[in-house]
This record gives sequence, structure tokens and C-alpha cells, in this order.
Amino acid sequence: MKIALINENSQAGKNSMICESLKKIVEPMGHEVFNYGMYTAEDETQLTYVMCGLLSAILLNSKAADYVVTGCGTGEGAMLACNSFPGVLCGHIVDVEDAYMFAQINDGNAIAMPFAKGFGWGAELHLQYVFEKLFGCESGGGYPKERVIPEQRNKKILDEVKKITHTDIMTILKNIDQDFLKTAISGEKFQEYFFANCQVAEIAEYLRGVLNA
Repeated sequence: MKIALINENSQAGKNSMICESLKKIVEPMGHEVFNYGMYTAEDETQLTYVMCGLLSAILLNSKAADYVVTGCGTGEGAMLACNSFPGVLCGHIVDVEDAYMFAQINDGNAIAMPFAKGFGWGAELHLQYVFEKLFGCESGGGYPKERVIPEQRNKKILDEVKKITHTDIMTILKNIDQDFLKTAISGEKFQEYFFANCQVAEIAEYLRGVLNA
């Protein structure tokens, strides 16, 4: 699995710790982490939580990433931004129980975490425990086990509803403010990681045009 990490500007200073905690847990499982930044609060490209949502949608819809780990101060803004886009099912993950039940019940492809609220002593241990429960077993298995059939049925229904209620990603990319889009994809490592992993030529071609404009 290709896991993308995205940090917005208010919590960019914690990127290194979050990335190291994520890699420590998921790389032994065979997953690969791509750190899209922000890397420091002083990065030239300043990502807002709304841009994190847009970038998450680009990565997931283009299949450049299979899963996105993001967040903000409370995690709420990043979660709302992610879920406003097609092809993204993002959970607000505060603790280990959230991580496990979101994976098993909702079977999403992105999480938004609070990287300021309640983020104190032992924060790196908390992150590791969350990532262990989130990625340590196959998702969509249901919880509790007697609820597995209705939960899987509801997940399929939600996926179909989102197809109806959300505009497709190419329409969004063409109609969203182009300066906003260009900023969101102008991070230091975006071109290196994205174009090597993108599996949807139409999205790649359009974003190259935006970057070169």
C-alpha cells in the first residue's frame, strides 16, 4: 500500500515526528510512505487544511496513493475538507479505538488527526498505537463481528451515494481556482512522488499544465 502523509501549515513543525512514527509501524508491514509535507513551518509552499483535502483527492483519485494520513490542529477541518471531495472517505481519528473501528466498520481511505489538541507527552507513542491498529490488519472486517454484513452493505451504499452527490475529480480540477490548485500541488516533493506513481494519465497531464502555466 502507498500511504501519503500531508501536513497543513499550523502543524508543519511536527511533520518529521509524524512521518517517523508512521514509517516505524507501516514499513515492516510492507507499506510505503510518501511524505508530501509540509516539512517545516517555513516551507515556501504553505498548505491550508482545505488544500490538504484537495491534495488528498488528487492522490487518491489518480491512484498515486492508496491511503492518506493528514490532519490539522483539531483534525476536524482536514476531515471536512477531505470529505468534500469525490473518492475520499476520511475518518476523524482521535484514539486507538477510533482507528480500529474506522478501519473495520467504515473501511475508508483517509484519516484526519488532531495534531495540536491533546497532543502532548508521549505523542509519538500515541501515533504509533493508532497507526498499528489502523494498518495492522485488513480493513472492512466489521466490528463487532455480528455486525459485519450490515456494515459492509452500508459502506457500499455510502460509496454509491458519494458518486451521485460529488462532482468528478476532473471537473473539480478544471473549475477550482487555478492559483489555489497550483499552490496545493507545488510542494517540494509533489512532482517527484506524484508523477512517478500517478496511474490516471488525464489527471497527470492536466496538473503538468497547471504547474507549467
